[in-house]
Order: sequence, then C-alpha cells, then structure tokens
Amino acid sequence: MGAAKYIFVTGGVTSSLGKGIIAASLAKLLQARGLSVTIQKFDPYINIDPGTLNPYEHGECYVTTDGAETDLDLGHYERFLNIKTTQANNITTGRIYHNVITKERQGAYLGKTVQVIPHITDEIQNNFYKLGETGEYDIVITEIGGCVGDIESLPFIEAVRQARMNLGEENAIVIHLTLVPYLAKARELKTKPTQHSVKQLLEAGLQPDILVCRTEHSLPQEIRKKLALFCNVRLNSVIESIDADTIYDVPLLMKKEKLDERVIEKLNIQYESEPKLDLWKDFLGRLKNPTDEIKISLVGKYVELHDAYKSIVESFVHAGAENECKVKLNWISSESVNPGNVEELLSDSDGVLVAPGFGERGIEGKITAVNFVRENKIPFFGICLGMQCAVIEFARNVLGLKEAMSTEMNPNTPDPVIDLMEDQKDIELMGGTMRLGAYPCELKEGSLAKKIYHGNDTVKERHRHRYEFNNKYLEAIEYAGMKASGINPETGLVEIVEIENHPFFVGTQFHPELKSTVIKPQPVFVAFVKAALEYHKNKS
Repeated sequence: MGAAKYIFVTGGVTSSLGKGIIAASLAKLLQARGLSVTIQKFDPYINIDPGTLNPYEHGECYVTTDGAETDLDLGHYERFLNIKTTQANNITTGRIYHNVITKERQGAYLGKTVQVIPHITDEIQNNFYKLGETGEYDIVITEIGGCVGDIESLPFIEAVRQARMNLGEENAIVIHLTLVPYLAKARELKTKPTQHSVKQLLEAGLQPDILVCRTEHSLPQEIRKKLALFCNVRLNSVIESIDADTIYDVPLLMKKEKLDERVIEKLNIQYESEPKLDLWKDFLGRLKNPTDEIKISLVGKYVELHDAYKSIVESFVHAGAENECKVKLNWISSESVNPGNVEELLSDSDGVLVAPGFGERGIEGKITAVNFVRENKIPFFGICLGMQCAVIEFARNVLGLKEAMSTEMNPNTPDPVIDLMEDQKDIELMGGTMRLGAYPCELKEGSLAKKIYHGNDTVKERHRHRYEFNNKYLEAIEYAGMKASGINPETGLVEIVEIENHPFFVGTQFHPELKSTVIKPQPVFVAFVKAALEYHKNKS
C-alpha cells in the first residue's frame, strides 16, 4: 500500500441513486483543491466485463484508451475529471474469481482450500490498492456497485471492512449513499429506509462515516438530526443530495453541503486551497443560458433506454455548451424508419446522428435515414455502424451496387463494402476480442476532418468493432465523391469518411463520444453542432 488515502462509496435502499455521479463530484472537488484523484468501480456481476451485455441490461459499454470494456460510470469519471481511466478502474466479481481460480490452477495457494475469506476478499483488496500503489494519486475513490444487502455484494463489503481495518481510520472512510423518500399523501420525508440500510451495513461490520441522502425535497434540520442519531454519524456528516437539473450541478451542490470538507477533515488531508471551479462554472453558465436551440435526431436501435447512448448524450451537452446552444435530442427507433415515413420523421431535424450498434435489426432504417439526409443536405454524423451505413447507402445509391452490404448482416452479399477484418475471421470467443481502445488516425490534407481537428496531422480515438471499410472498394467510392479523410497509418484502414458539397456529412469508424469531457468537448461533436446550428439559422 502506498501513501494514498481511500474513500469507499456504497449504496443502499435502491439502485440508480447516482453513486457514480456522487463519486465523480467528490473527486472533482478534491481535484479542484490540487489533489490527484482517481475513481474505480467494482461491479458485483459475474461477467468478466460488460462487453457481452445487452445495452438494455446494463446501458452503454464504455471503452477506455487501453481497450478495456467497462461500466458506463467510468465515462462519468473521465467527463468530470478530464483524466483517462484504464482496465484497473473497473473490476467485476467475474474478474476477481477468474484471477483466483487461475492462481489456484497454477498451485499458488500451496494446496490450501480456496475460500471466499480470505482468498476472494484478499483478491478484492489487492485490486482496491492497485491504483494507490502506483504513487500517482493522493486519493483513490472506490465505488461499490449494487446495493448493501445484495448477496453478490457481500464479499465486496467484507473486503471494504478488512481494508478499513488494515489502512486505519485516517486513511480510509466509507460514504454511504441512500434514499430519503417523500410520501406525498403524508407530506413527509421518511428516514426508515436509510436506517435499515445503515443497519445492514453495520451487520456486515461497516459503520459509514458520511451519509449522502438522495431526496426530492430539502432535508430539514430535524430530519438530519434523526438520521445522525439513528445512523451513528455526526450531524455535519449528513449530506443532502437533492435532485438537480443537470448532473453537472452536483459538484457545486456537494460543495455547498461541504462534502469535500468533511472528507478532508476525516482523512486529515493537507490541501493547497479552496476548490478552483472557474472553468466548471463557465461551462455551467453556457449550458444554462443558451442563445439558440437545435433539434438533432438520434437514429438508433436502443432508443428506449437512453443510457445505451450515454456518452453520445453527454457529448451533445458539452458541444451544445461550447456553441452556446441547447441540443434537443429527438429519439428515433431505426426499426421504425422506412422510405414511406422518413421525410415525416427527419425533415424538421437540424442534424441527424446515426448511432453505433451491432447486428441486423434496424439496419435498413439507418440506411434509409442516411439516404434522406444525404440527398436533402441535412447535417449528418455517423458513428461506427452509423459510418458503415453511410458507406453502404453511398455504394447502393451512387455507385449503383444495389446489394451492397456489410458481411455482418449478409455474409453472402456480392458487394461486401464493409467486411470482417482478416484477424477477426477465426475468432470464436466474443468477449474482449474486437478492435478495442485507442488507435491513431492520419488526417488528409485539405479535408473537413483535418479542419475539425484544428489542423492536426494525427489524432488518437477509441474503437469498439469487428467490421471495417473494405478497401477493395475505396478507389471507386472516392472517385464517386465520398472521401476517406482519416486513415489508420499502421493498417491502412479507413477511419473517417466525408462528402464535400454538403453542410456536414461525416462518418467515423471510431467512437469520438468516448473522449468528450466538460473541459475538452470532442471536436467532431462541436463541429457537427455548429453545422446544425448554421443549418437551423439558414432554414429559419
């Protein structure tokens, strides 16, 4: 263990209270005081990672620079802190057991019976400390997924208890996030769910140091006193987390509640200054006071669950604030789009984003949407499969290759303009085997892509896919007017396509949304929103 201090964030009463946002907000406040902070998420499910999970199950799968498929909370960590996370920032029960079983097969336990305690809990603790031992961080915040009381969470809670004993109370604290519901009929805030949640934590041997209470109504002093008394925490350590207009308000709300001060006090941390949040406040000012509003239609197949496209949604928030305009998203299921209704669905859009995804469902709707915006000169942005749909549509309707398709959807297409990479053809395992993580992209001189990226020759963006632009068709497609303006210098694979004489027509094989942060909005999103804003003004 290095000199890092550890903060463990647990949750009770119900899931989806926003542990990730609270953790990221606290980290932001500590970072703004001059401290070096990182956050990690421990998920209790048995999947090795969320890479094979349906987005409806778990929301977006967030990809780190080093190619780890991780929980969407890591996206919040990066967006708030403007730092990169890695595989070490997201650990699942599956990975813990996989590590322990691998060691057991190698004979590492000298013939001992392998048990949850100490072997599983030791492995969890080893992973708690990994980032702290690098010497890079003053503080490591660890978010424990799920709810206290869940069977699958028990080894993690026990590991936190042991870690706290090993580290000492000035080096490790527990923040417990809970719900204080409001009963409308009784017109009362109720503390009992929180009391029960803390009781469960106490039964597991953990006393929370700070209570953060999610609530729809402000907590009066008598409620705070009651919570302090029955949950055995100091009154000033009962923190209100009231519903906010935007997640980006939460750091300032937590500052007002002095969450960071309580943490600093309990961990006996020497800090340089009060939080410097000028850039954050500037961003919030632009976000809350837009001078214009535009309508962007997002065409995708998981639109019923907006968390499936979490990073895209947040990238539009960042790019909208940068352009001082509000981006109103119009969610359209790609399965519902057809040539008969596409005009009705998309004609009033200021821009259309065709979203990433996998599989055949909704593919023709995406291709139809691309055709409409290309021909009607509405700003277009395609990401991953969205970019591939743009290539398929162009091949069909401009090159006349009527059966052009990706071999992902039709292995027997006569014109596989999108095809499986050679090194993917013999892969049988699904998890962690795609092209994942950051890869370089060389930008063509004179292209819109190069202009978007402020004249840079090369950029690095993150990938998550198996299928690629088929370079056998590159010459014909470029001759017809779709340019490959971004190329991977090592493999020659096409990373960006664009069409000239169009307000904005850009497709990226990579996922630019994964690098957008509050302080550094992603350039392609900024340019797309700017083009949509210009289109909106010209239209009206």
